[in-house]
Amino acid sequence: MKLIIMIPAYNEENSLEKVINEIPREIREIDEIQILVINDGSTDCTIDVANRAGAHSIFSHKQNMGLAKTFRDGLNEALEMGADIIVNTDADFQYNGTEIPKLIGPILGGRADIVLGDRQIDRLDHMPLGNLWGNKLATRVTRWATGLPIKDAQTGFRAFSREAALRMNLTGDYTYTQETIIQAANKNLTIEQIPVEFRRREGDSRLISSIFRYARSAGITIFRSFGAYHPFVIFFGIGVVCILLGLIIGFRVIIHFLTTGMVTPYLPSALLTTVLVIVGSLAILFGLLADMIRTQRLLSEEILYRLKK
Repeated sequence: MKLIIMIPAYNEENSLEKVINEIPREIREIDEIQILVINDGSTDCTIDVANRAGAHSIFSHKQNMGLAKTFRDGLNEALEMGADIIVNTDADFQYNGTEIPKLIGPILGGRADIVLGDRQIDRLDHMPLGNLWGNKLATRVTRWATGLPIKDAQTGFRAFSREAALRMNLTGDYTYTQETIIQAANKNLTIEQIPVEFRRREGDSRLISSIFRYARSAGITIFRSFGAYHPFVIFFGIGVVCILLGLIIGFRVIIHFLTTGMVTPYLPSALLTTVLVIVGSLAILFGLLADMIRTQRLLSEEILYRLKK
């Protein structure tokens, strides 16, 4: 059984060595442990620190590509290295590496495909208020999108079985955290959550430099991920709202037409009603077409899964 611990890193020379040194070198039921650092175009001494600390492999981007692409490349690289279990942790030393055996326990026990480290953010006294409420909102939206009782959708401390990693086809540009959960839910992968330690960060976050930018980007990622698997729900909802709004606006137009045979006094309302009903009908039609495309996506993902496997 081979375990790969992947560490996405961007200019983390001050903390990366501590992260690597804290990772256990022996775990019961694990035959081999390797550390993979994914260097996302760092301009400091991150690569030198990774080599000095004993990283087994370093995968580098020539320029900064962002966390989502770095995570995706790391996942693929870990699979290429023959990983049976993949653990992702951050390079900023906020997660406790000695908890890795606890994190992979549900996978070793056959109870889960993915394990999320729950930071228990309600109990933290060092998370900025904006980040706290941003995490809560994103978790609530992810919970709604998946129907799963997710406690902490943004945690970066998580473990994947090889099967779960093979099933991931990530397309986001900003963050991977919500997208992996939404894909797991739609691919019937079992997710388990365990409480983990989350330390105070030294310095500013490189991902959440602006809570508003993070909220916007994470919101787009969640919407796109949900829409990829449930397009008809979105378009049907838009269509129904437009049609109902059109009928409400046109109610008096219809009544006046039925009693007088004319719509002249309410011509603007009649035109708006017509536009809304047409737009709503087209939205439902687009939903049907998008649902057909979704079927093709699922077939493509199955082919890709078999090729990777």
